Amino acid sequence: MAATASSTAATAIDLRSDTVTRPTPAMLEAMVAAEVGDDVLGDDPTIIKLQEHMAKLTGKEAACFVPSGTMANGTAIRALTEPGDEIIGNHTGHFYLYESGNYAAISGCSVRLIEGDRGQFDVEDVRASMRPPDAHFPHSALVIIENTNNRGGGSVWPLDKIERVAAEARRLGLKVHLDGARLMNACVASGHTPAEYAARADTVSMCFSKGLGAPVGSIVAGSQALIRRVHRFRKLFGGTMRQSGYLAAAALYAIENNVQRLAQDHENARTLAQAIAELPGLSTDVDEAETNILYYEVDPALGTAADFSQRLEESGVRMLATGPQQIRAVTHLDVSADQIGQAIEVMKKLTH
Repeated sequence: MAATASSTAATAIDLRSDTVTRPTPAMLEAMVAAEVGDDVLGDDPTIIKLQEHMAKLTGKEAACFVPSGTMANGTAIRALTEPGDEIIGNHTGHFYLYESGNYAAISGCSVRLIEGDRGQFDVEDVRASMRPPDAHFPHSALVIIENTNNRGGGSVWPLDKIERVAAEARRLGLKVHLDGARLMNACVASGHTPAEYAARADTVSMCFSKGLGAPVGSIVAGSQALIRRVHRFRKLFGGTMRQSGYLAAAALYAIENNVQRLAQDHENARTLAQAIAELPGLSTDVDEAETNILYYEVDPALGTAADFSQRLEESGVRMLATGPQQIRAVTHLDVSADQIGQAIEVMKKLTH
């Protein structure tokens, strides 16, 4: 009997995103055992513990737990800008492409986009993007750096580049937000600490629900004054929760247990990239497989990316078509090295 769509999905090797990860039994135990209160009233002890821990880890004065990475970036943007301001960022930035335009709808900001290699840019790009101090123009207010950069294939910003971009932004009177949704991937790949990456940023965000394996949640960290604003905007956006310590317990477990193992995801991504580079009709730059995200191109002779991803799924491997001929694969803790090997064998059969 043929497998149903739901059963196939349940048993598939799912490489669409690291957001598909599910809590392990040990993480679930930590969640069930969490001591909770009412975070809206400010007395959930596990939320307090997480926020204090993340403030220390990122080298900031305070932190605020929020439901999602989109809300983390959105509250940070709103805390750092005023309506009519303009944000400077890369054209591949998650805040620009994948957050429903909340920078405009909620914060009232416009965007000045920078071209750049794999989501990165440098000092001269920031200088060129500054608006003149003229009443006709929007006010340049904020620079956003995304590390790692999703659309850049999980690219890791060199620390010295972040430092000089942030230093120039400050010289020009700009604030800096570090979108660190996958900041721990950058740290494991580079050997730098979260605090080193965040040192020159006014605010930093980080997700627990991607490679770290928690089911829900992100953090925003910054000065006491800025986090008071973030906290207020979390409420305004509808992001306050009551006994959210259960979710904070998962985040704490993830930080304590799932950071160093990200190196295995990076190794699996490189193994997959090396195999894809050798398959007829598929192409990728192996050197760009720095962390857990890789993009590859499908030759039209094999059909479109959507066609190829459909054939993959029918064979038990799930990947995400991100363009007419482009597919994304993301490694994570729910996919083992053996399963990467199985996925490679499926791709070999489909390309020969």
